[in-house]
Amino acid sequence: MLTFALKRLAIAAPTLFFVVSLSFFLMHLAPGGPFDADANLEPQVIENLKAAYDLDKPLFQQYLIYLGKAAQGNFGPSIIYQDRTVSQLIATGLPVSLRIGLAAIFIAGLLGISMGIFSALRQNQRIDYVVMGVAMTGIAVPSFVLAPLMTLLFGVIFRLLPIATLEPSGGLARAVPALGPMVPYILPVIALAIPQIAIIARLTRGAMIEVLRQNYIRTARAKGMPEKRVVWRHAVQAGLLPVVSYLGPAIAGIVTGAVVVESIFQLPGMGRFFIQGAINRDYPLVLGIVIIFAAAVILMNLIVDLLYGVLDPKVKVDG
Repeated sequence: MLTFALKRLAIAAPTLFFVVSLSFFLMHLAPGGPFDADANLEPQVIENLKAAYDLDKPLFQQYLIYLGKAAQGNFGPSIIYQDRTVSQLIATGLPVSLRIGLAAIFIAGLLGISMGIFSALRQNQRIDYVVMGVAMTGIAVPSFVLAPLMTLLFGVIFRLLPIATLEPSGGLARAVPALGPMVPYILPVIALAIPQIAIIARLTRGAMIEVLRQNYIRTARAKGMPEKRVVWRHAVQAGLLPVVSYLGPAIAGIVTGAVVVESIFQLPGMGRFFIQGAINRDYPLVLGIVIIFAAAVILMNLIVDLLYGVLDPKVKVDG
């Protein structure tokens, strides 16, 4: 397994290099620049600003300079957030995104897998139709629709939960003081989790139904093995493989890319910084977040491949 992990990491290096290179040139070739809004400044001031960020040099030279600094973990200073480096902004936004994203994926995994198994064991029964109907509704209603509705309902009308702040406030915080710091994250987490619950439930149900029809499941039942053991020892382990495949990139995407939800709730996370950086052509900020996102996706895919070897003995990860 160690050999397999090292091989995958060796492949990950050129993949990350390609992603960073492509993102660099796409960002710089896009129309507009970081100082277009400062049209009232003197031309000499604009030239000095470009020189400070190495933007006065040829594009390929800028690329080499950036690669050299990024390889040392230096993503450079932010252009729009003055006096702050990209690393400082990531250190500020990543913990917020991690709290929201990991909580959302934990809830989504727990509820989605449970719903999927429950439906698969009751295939084509009324409760199966109800659960899958709810799941399809969750898939059809995206986070950018769900988040404003929840904000209006629980934040504005009922005043139960805070919006656009990380300070605990609202009726729920006063009624249950023990929740305290968790209260501001409830709405963003739910808005992110609901679509994922629906997707995971559908994946789990489909995989479980397929596994329950396999010959080795019929053999286990024919030998008199208790149904609970057949389900939990044999069917669930194999049925989770598609879910594990989905969760790898989904975790990385939710943690680093909850752009809309963080913008709606005005949370200082990675998604909000990414949006502001893209709008204002903050090249170092956008590229720094892209590197973090790409590294997270590569890491999660590696973990998924290793889990495959644990969940499915037929999958060999050595040699």
